Amino acid sequence: MLNTARSLGDYLVVCIDTDRRVKELKGESRPINNQTDRKVMLSNLKAVDIVEFFDSKEELIELIKLYQPSIMVKGSDYRGRSIIGEAHVPKVFYYDRVGDYSTTKSIKDITNRG
Repeated sequence: MLNTARSLGDYLVVCIDTDRRVKELKGESRPINNQTDRKVMLSNLKAVDIVEFFDSKEELIELIKLYQPSIMVKGSDYRGRSIIGEAHVPKVFYYDRVGDYSTTKSIKDITNRG
């Protein structure tokens, strides 16, 4: 997804939820990797130019206004749903998921072993 997103423009900014927001959205056992580790991993990918944290919808909208992207990339599972900040970008590109990978599914697979 990130390589595709990078191929659509000259610069790729990835915005990720803070640990507090992930806990709020996904539960106390999440995130699996803390925000610093996630930022370091993403920052070291060739496709990624910068990684920013956001802790609320409002903070994400402010980041979108700051960077003024020409396109936003979202997973195809968001098609037909409201997307935070979409009013501030000219185009939303939906990336088709490869297989059925998801962090939630991976966690379930790991906890069901044994």
